[in-house]
Amino acid sequence: MQTEFRTIVISDLHLGTSGSKAREVTNFLKQYKCKKLILNGDIIDGWQLKKYGAWKRRHTAFFKTMLKMMDDHHTRVIYLRGNHDDFLDQIMPLRLGKQFQIRKDYILKSGDKKFYITHGDVFDSVTTGFKWLAYLGDVGYTFLLWLNKLYNNYRAWRGLPYFSLSQKIKQRVKMAVSYISDFEEKLTELARSRDCDGIICGHIHQPAIRTIDGITYMNSGDWVESLSALVEDFEGNWSLLYYNESNQAGESSESNEEVAVSEFFGRRERQVAFSSIKSARQNPIEESHPIRKIN
Repeated sequence: MQTEFRTIVISDLHLGTSGSKAREVTNFLKQYKCKKLILNGDIIDGWQLKKYGAWKRRHTAFFKTMLKMMDDHHTRVIYLRGNHDDFLDQIMPLRLGKQFQIRKDYILKSGDKKFYITHGDVFDSVTTGFKWLAYLGDVGYTFLLWLNKLYNNYRAWRGLPYFSLSQKIKQRVKMAVSYISDFEEKLTELARSRDCDGIICGHIHQPAIRTIDGITYMNSGDWVESLSALVEDFEGNWSLLYYNESNQAGESSESNEEVAVSEFFGRRERQVAFSSIKSARQNPIEESHPIRKIN
């Protein structure tokens, strides 16, 4: 039996790229029903599709699942444009009937609260003002994702759960940590300026639920590294859900992960057939922490 939520928010799928976890997000959506599905930007990666990306059947399967949700459960879909799918600027705002619309931003009422929803790239000066530099950074990020995929093939071969190596690297880089903190503060101020109680965003691939200066900050994460979504129940409670790549409950400790990372880089020259490594068994859905009420 499918669990039902009032709202599911997902972002940063980057469909059309090799790093996109299209199968995982499609399987995730099949587990749930919802009244409203919010696609909060960078669903399709127009940047990489123009250069060296490729559209696969698994990418189309995501939209087929979305259409099935609309047909079977009368789910309303709100697609918000991100920086990687900025080609939507040419057609938005667009409404197709009562169930599908494309917008730049959205205000969601949740219980007695109002949440301003935007992808978040509006405060990224590199993305908005220096697109050539953003493309350059995208190349480096693509390499980081390739490294992440290689490392997780190794983990799957060892029977270990998915672990975001790229997230770990970003957490250790001082500039990235500073950027994320600044991003969160600016987004909460944006919510305050819109007379909202909270902000829901994506863009930086860092799932989070926290309160900053009295404003609720929520980030849905991504489906390249984090494999996460925000969900709202019918009482206005919000939580983060993660798609876990292991059949085992719980998460490995940080110290164990660091040992595994070191072991991987120490042995990588001796691993000669990563392409033949089969994926781990089909993955269950795991809730990251109990649903909590936003006061």
